[in-house]
Amino acid sequence: MLTDELMAKVKQLEIATRRRVDEVFAGEYSSAFRGRGMEFDEVRAYTPGDDVRTIDWNVTARTGEPFVKRFVEERELTIILAVDLSASGAFGSIEREKRDTAAELCAVLALAAVRSSDKVGLIAFTDRVERHVTPRKGSKHVLRILREVLDTSASGTGTDLAGALEEIMRVQKRRAVVFLVSDFLSEEVLSNGPARDRFETALRVAGRRHDLVAVAIGDPRERELPNAGLIELKDAETGGRMVIDSGSSKVRTWWAGEARRREKDLETLARRSGVDIVRVETGEEYILKLMQLFRAREKRR
Repeated sequence: MLTDELMAKVKQLEIATRRRVDEVFAGEYSSAFRGRGMEFDEVRAYTPGDDVRTIDWNVTARTGEPFVKRFVEERELTIILAVDLSASGAFGSIEREKRDTAAELCAVLALAAVRSSDKVGLIAFTDRVERHVTPRKGSKHVLRILREVLDTSASGTGTDLAGALEEIMRVQKRRAVVFLVSDFLSEEVLSNGPARDRFETALRVAGRRHDLVAVAIGDPRERELPNAGLIELKDAETGGRMVIDSGSSKVRTWWAGEARRREKDLETLARRSGVDIVRVETGEEYILKLMQLFRAREKRR
């Protein structure tokens, strides 16, 4: 049963993000994704000038007369929010945690979809699929999406990005716009080996079938350490601990270098897979980052 506290959070999030969608975002969202695919409309008799590549050979053989398939631009979109609820999202050094930033961003995307009469669905995951909400239209459905994102009582703590993409491929047969929202701090990105190979394969396959956008949620402290002496760090997903001397300039330089390497590795994976990527940090204005991405996509069209 939903608690009063959860319902209050949902309403607060809905009010805070709806204003942004109404003011600046809905048009950017629509222009960035409209017309990204074609859907079958009908079969009609061939007329001179028709593209021979559209001939329906099955109907032609059956009737003895040439027929062509007619396609029209997709009238509506299906948006899938694939949201990482793993334990590493419960970190933030400025204003809010990564998972709060992810929730706000998902709210904006979901409300933009409703404004454009599109369907929106959810795959919430950790090292397993935690929740699956079938795409539908309407404001009430969006509120359900927000409730599921905010209710972070996940059964898993780790991250399985490949598993989430494989689940999307299994349940979403028609082409969709998929936002993969995660901090991407998982073995699949951080190390070489079978896990990374599996993730890259899933990313490439999903990127071909769907319009896939990777949204990387980060925090400034993951890129730059403060000069604060000895610090004990804990991996929220594995429970592993380590002590580092942040007072050492060499340690801080190493930390920043590792962060740049992770970012570069993820960007390389995305580029090889034909997937757009946008980086968002806690404490910054994520709307501007999304608008920059969408404007770039519109120019490419």
